Amino acid sequence: MLARRFTIVCLLMSLFGMFFAILVAEAGRPARPWDAASSSSCRFDCMNHFRP
Repeated sequence: MLARRFTIVCLLMSLFGMFFAILVAEAGRPARPWDAASSSSCRFDCMNHFRP
């Protein structure tokens, strides 16, 4: 009984640790170049995006 509870607690803590590590890694990552590109540089490649 105690071993089962310990296993469940360890699994939950490892899941929390992995999600927290993902959040920390994403926060420290620099912006991707395609996110920082201006919309004027995308003329013929972005035919599916309609601009007003």
